Amino acid sequence: MKRVWQNSIAKVQSLLDLSELNLDGSHSLAKKGGDPVAYQGRKKAKTSNILPIFDKNGYVLASTGILAGNHNDAFDLKPHLQSAFPWIKAQGLSIQGAFFNADSAFDTRKVLFNHKLKPNIPENKRNRKNAKPGPKRMFDREVYLRRFVADRSFAWIDKFRALLIRYDRRDLYFLSAHFIAFAMINLRNVTYS
Repeated sequence: MKRVWQNSIAKVQSLLDLSELNLDGSHSLAKKGGDPVAYQGRKKAKTSNILPIFDKNGYVLASTGILAGNHNDAFDLKPHLQSAFPWIKAQGLSIQGAFFNADSAFDTRKVLFNHKLKPNIPENKRNRKNAKPGPKRMFDREVYLRRFVADRSFAWIDKFRALLIRYDRRDLYFLSAHFIAFAMINLRNVTYS
């Protein structure tokens, strides 16, 4: 299934806009439990989480695996990004110089700078009365507001009822279902002759 998704990226390569990358997470309720599933207080249920990376148009370029829902979205993010960015580059996509839009919780600037991306992440003001010391961080609000494409793509993913509420106990099956959804999202505008 991952290869199907990989081929969908190759098929829409000319339609991709890699000037902006968007990261967000989505929790799925896990009715029957399974591999990595844990209780998430905000949802008041057991959940699992996935963090896809989208281009400016909402095409799915990379993703983490299935994560337990008892952590925040940014838990252990650094190794996931360190594997996602090389995977994108292995598809023949150049992301160097792209804006990387994410919520303030996803602030992993060092990893982004190492991959020559421009972090466009609002400062996390939680538990802080004054601004963080040092040079002012680059943040373009107009670019940041365009990350609604991630929410729109999640709405398309939620059309797949098996992904909205998880019934698969094995993470491999649940992740494979995501790969099919990612491929269908990527191929939504492709016409075959």
